[in-house]
Amino acid sequence: MNIIKTSIERPIAVISAVLMVVMFGLVALETIPIQLTPDVNRPVITISTQWPGAAPAEVEREITNRQEDVLTGIPGMQSITSASRRGSARVTLEFDVGTNMDKSLLLVANRLDRVSGYPEEADEPTLSLAGAEDQPIAWFIITRNDGNERPIHEYGTFLNDVVKERVERVPGISEVSIFGGSEREIQVIVRPEQLARYGMTISQMTNALRSANIAISAGKVDEGKRSYTVRTEGELNTVQAVRDVVLRTARDTETGRIGRVTVGDVAEVLFDYKEPGSKIRQLGEPAIAFNAKRETGANVIETMAGIRQAVADLNAGPMPRENLTLTQVYDETVYIESAVELVRQNIYVGGSLAAFLLLLFLRSWRATLIVSIAIPVSVVGSFVAMAALGRSLNVISLAGLAFAVGMVVDAAIVVLENIFRLREQGKSPAQAAYEGASQVWGAVLVSALTTVMVFIPILVMQLQVGQLFRDIAVAISVSVLLSLLVSVTVLPALASRLLVNSKSTSDGSIKRLFIPGVDHFAGAFVALITGYAKLMIRSKILSFLCVAAITAITGFSAWKYLPELEYLPNGNRNLVFGIIVPPPGYNLDTTTSIAESFEEGVRPLWASETGPESEPGEPPKIARFFFVATPTRTFIGAAAVDPQRAGELRRPLNNLMFREPGTFGVVNQTSIFGRGLGSSRQIDLDITGPDLETILGTAGRAAGLIFGVLPRNEGNSFRPLPGLELGAPEVRVTPNRTKLADAGVSARELGQSIDAFNDGLRVAEVTVGGDRIDLMLKGEEDQVTSTQGISSLPVVTGDGQILPVSSLADVSLTAGPTELRHKERNRTVTLLVTPRDDLSLERALNIIQSS
Repeated sequence: MNIIKTSIERPIAVISAVLMVVMFGLVALETIPIQLTPDVNRPVITISTQWPGAAPAEVEREITNRQEDVLTGIPGMQSITSASRRGSARVTLEFDVGTNMDKSLLLVANRLDRVSGYPEEADEPTLSLAGAEDQPIAWFIITRNDGNERPIHEYGTFLNDVVKERVERVPGISEVSIFGGSEREIQVIVRPEQLARYGMTISQMTNALRSANIAISAGKVDEGKRSYTVRTEGELNTVQAVRDVVLRTARDTETGRIGRVTVGDVAEVLFDYKEPGSKIRQLGEPAIAFNAKRETGANVIETMAGIRQAVADLNAGPMPRENLTLTQVYDETVYIESAVELVRQNIYVGGSLAAFLLLLFLRSWRATLIVSIAIPVSVVGSFVAMAALGRSLNVISLAGLAFAVGMVVDAAIVVLENIFRLREQGKSPAQAAYEGASQVWGAVLVSALTTVMVFIPILVMQLQVGQLFRDIAVAISVSVLLSLLVSVTVLPALASRLLVNSKSTSDGSIKRLFIPGVDHFAGAFVALITGYAKLMIRSKILSFLCVAAITAITGFSAWKYLPELEYLPNGNRNLVFGIIVPPPGYNLDTTTSIAESFEEGVRPLWASETGPESEPGEPPKIARFFFVATPTRTFIGAAAVDPQRAGELRRPLNNLMFREPGTFGVVNQTSIFGRGLGSSRQIDLDITGPDLETILGTAGRAAGLIFGVLPRNEGNSFRPLPGLELGAPEVRVTPNRTKLADAGVSARELGQSIDAFNDGLRVAEVTVGGDRIDLMLKGEEDQVTSTQGISSLPVVTGDGQILPVSSLADVSLTAGPTELRHKERNRTVTLLVTPRDDLSLERALNIIQSS
């Protein structure tokens, strides 16, 4: 209680302390990172391995299974999942919360070193730590200007060398990812008749190129004062260097002349671009997209300002020179700024309402001013603690500050009301301030501590929910503790000065202004409560019955009317995102055609086509629309002209999803908390087992049950991952061992010949102008235009014959998986269900479990 007396005796010191807290709070506010949501550290390690052109079954056998074999049993690992797709493998390891991820990353890297025998065409696996902080904060679209007829995908190298480099130099940006562009490569286009003329095979040519592509350091040589580094530099980094590679050398024993066969004798060598793996269109125009991801802890507002400057620099110079236009289509700060503005309005409105109620009940502007000071001091002072604890300013912490506005005045009201009561009794301002604060400081302390104690489990919880809501716990706890300190220091000091001139009677006491109606109601309410208290005091039995009745009623009401459980709200982000999954085996041209058909169905909603205003009862107009088509799926996205109505686009877009027979699709409004298409309202149903066909049959029956209880026409969304059928068509080549032996061709040479003449065989990776590009061995363009063409592909033997594949192997059409997923090393199919907006997760889960 000495602090109360000291505060009254030294008000200047108290005012100085308040000003210092406010000043430090404002300084801390400038340093606190601003972002959309809190950073959530997920204990996850992802291993990615690329094997261009490989089928999912080969990826599973040669890469995924081998990696899973060595990764099992890592300490702290909770689960292991994987996905084997065409050309890539992805293994995801999830660890227990609190695991030392630096140590786990080292263990995983050491375990992967045990894996040997990767295919020659496969890249080395890469490791990354996954987390919510790697969400893109901005998306950009690059389109061609009028008159530019160059294929848009050929600008991939330009984007990597110029655009990516400029954006990644912005402070706060960690990574830029580009989609829709293609890279340059050196193509060695083989003429099989020339290869046969010199008795060379594809395997011999591949081995010769790989042997010639070499760069080796060979120590050093000391001569005089200098030390020379010795290097053998033979990298094939120019077209001429590739042409000059000698495939065979022969010496004429009679004349001594040497005959050589070079790559240029049997093939054409040139620079070209790879075929794009995806096609992107923005409002009907071909495009390339890229995103920007922030560094952990970076201020999104400042980072976005740097990005805008980078975009302006690019649009002022490099982009016009290439006849391109760069447009930003998503900006996370728009949502952040709207959230900040909303909370700021809530603070202003809430503080004003609190001050009005205080004025209504205290009837003194001086008393109201004293209590109102607790709001800015407590809220602004909490920024210091948030900065010291490494927290960020986001929608969660801002919500905590908004809640705190009403909570920080509680202690101040209790203290000031008691001081005011003693002043009404005629005590001096100083005496009333000291006694009033001294009498209730214990109750105020307990009240504040109970509020803080509620948040202690969240503050120490390491789970995702604890990390997500830690900011709200810090904001409220610090604000309430600061309000406690203000109530026992600032309030008594100000009350002893400001209440001295209050309107008083002859005996020194003060009287409140009488307000008819309000005071009558207050008097009746006080009388009711007083009478109830007296009644309970007189009878113990009645008190017990009253407590029991109230407990029973409240308990029953809580059980009866408890809202159904949800995980997290979606928010109202102005981005609707969806996916279209075609039947297995469709090629890129077909999936692009499906996407273009969807585009035409959406075109009447484009603001650029029909104006920004929508008719009453119609969906909002679309400001931006794009799609990204890949051979296995198509992603679509749209943003509304009116950001508040973005969610209304779900229904018209979902209605267009099933135009193509056999397709699955889902469109959802992206959540501010979720990472996937189902946002935070997704139910995953895993079907696992050793046999893929049995799994698919079970998954198909489960899907039928889900469609029955959660129909799509009611707004529910469903998507299988990877699919419900083993329908990806394959051309399977089975070598005939006898015929291969007769022709002097190995199974490896057969496979390499088919790969080279069909899709292209990657020989090596070379450095050209500082960029790493592929050296590809290919056949002539359009050599295979149908499945029957595989049988006619040439296989050059060592004795100079050119044999068709059909003479050395059996060629048949069959089906295989588009993707093979593992969960705990078992093959898995996952059904992803997103219930409609008016159906809670708890109820949807109960419906699925009971069906």
